[in-house]
Amino acid sequence: MAHQQMFDDDDPFLARVRGLALALPDADEKVSHGRPAFFTKKVFCIYGGALKIDNEWVQHPQAVLVQVTEDERHALVQDARVFVPAYWGPSGWIGLDLDDATDWDEVAELLEESFRLTAPKRAITALDQN
Repeated sequence: MAHQQMFDDDDPFLARVRGLALALPDADEKVSHGRPAFFTKKVFCIYGGALKIDNEWVQHPQAVLVQVTEDERHALVQDARVFVPAYWGPSGWIGLDLDDATDWDEVAELLEESFRLTAPKRAITALDQN
């Protein structure tokens, strides 16, 4: 069953995330479950997410979902901009809401960390050589 598209192709935040994610070695994009997903062999970033509060879905359409280390996750979830997304959260992923005050260097760092946790060794080596 096909999922409905859950993003706007003209979203300027998506354009920024796309530029950062696709600049990583061997990165590509696909639509998965209605959302843009960036991957090498495994997904390292999803644009947009949701969480369930009191049996109600709360959408975070302009957010990045990334995988981080346990230590980093513990620190990040203290931030009001960060949420633990449904489905991905139990596997160590966090969501970061994006807005006009977003620190894009921070987003780039989170994307790189998630990339390093999921990418093949040759892609990580290529990243380190840049």
